[in-house]
Amino acid sequence: MLCVTDHPAEHHVTRVGVVGAGQLAFMMGEASPGVGVSITVLAATPDDPAVATCDHAVIGDAHDVDAIERLSEEVDVVTFDHELVDLVHLAQLERRGVVLRPSASSLRFAVDKTFQRQALSDAGLPVPRFLAVNSSREPHVSDFLDTLNGPPVLKAARGGYDGRGVLFPASRAETLAMIDELSAKGEVLIEERLDLLGEVAQLVVRGNDGSIVLYPLVTTVQSDGMCVEVRMPAEVSAQLADDAAALGRRIATLIEVVGILAIELFVTTAGLVINEVALRPHNSGHWTIEGSVTSQFANHLRAVSGQPLGDTSPTHAYAVMVNLVGGEEPSSLDAALRVPGAFVHDYAKSWRPGRKLGHVTALGDDAQLAHVTAWKSARAYGTKTRET
Repeated sequence: MLCVTDHPAEHHVTRVGVVGAGQLAFMMGEASPGVGVSITVLAATPDDPAVATCDHAVIGDAHDVDAIERLSEEVDVVTFDHELVDLVHLAQLERRGVVLRPSASSLRFAVDKTFQRQALSDAGLPVPRFLAVNSSREPHVSDFLDTLNGPPVLKAARGGYDGRGVLFPASRAETLAMIDELSAKGEVLIEERLDLLGEVAQLVVRGNDGSIVLYPLVTTVQSDGMCVEVRMPAEVSAQLADDAAALGRRIATLIEVVGILAIELFVTTAGLVINEVALRPHNSGHWTIEGSVTSQFANHLRAVSGQPLGDTSPTHAYAVMVNLVGGEEPSSLDAALRVPGAFVHDYAKSWRPGRKLGHVTALGDDAQLAHVTAWKSARAYGTKTRET
């Protein structure tokens, strides 16, 4: 099923297919005219947010290989707005000649956390101590837990994002019960819980020719498993920022990603430790829409369509992005828009409490003023998440 919206594709532009039609595809669609590409999304329903900003839509499920194949017949290259995909199906499509950027082998680093941890560890990159298990009764579980200074972090190896599939047990008994709870759906990662000084994110873009550009390192602030605020530049030393950039280049080259690579990093007394990687535009880079010469969405489309990568320089000294989250009552977009200096993005999602519905960015030469402006707009919208 095809849905054609107001801006039909030109014959000379690269046709990019996006698996998924959520907020990331929505913002790819907004960026596409400036990059000279047309967007066709694989949407679960005609009401998915990105259908409003795309050139075309194919209706189907992201786990349906036939649906992705129908998408591939309409486009020159396929990319993704989420990691909830079937790698076996994607590899089959690649063997038939479908161009995936990132490739199925690259996507495995984001889809399979066990593979990611092992591959990064084998490459000598800093990751937390970990153990992959399928049951609390496996013989190595108790021995591994005995080596830790306290309760671990538990993660579903597949399917978790935005804090989902991540549990923080308080005791040994709770740890074992939660392992079995998560293992009902697949493999579980038991990870060392680190003492954090902070969290940062490094956004990298790698072109099809292997060229790499980096965005400035940012500080990320988490609450209840969700990123609530991003601050550019990161509040870290120049040495730590250089370390993050070097890690970004190494990981992008190891993965052979084409497009955006987002690397979430823990700041510890021992230095940087890798938390997660995502091979798609990322919440930590939404500030780039107004705050960078080339947004993460434009650069992702440039990379996957084989164009030269764009300038990642910031447009202002400081940028603060706050996620807009549904409160107890329906949100007020008009109130958020009335705050001077706030760039408000609504994702065209239906309201419900706790749901990420958009974001607001504030820019300027004063970090505190940008922070106050962004949060004032978020509060006017109805966001109740804790400010830091």
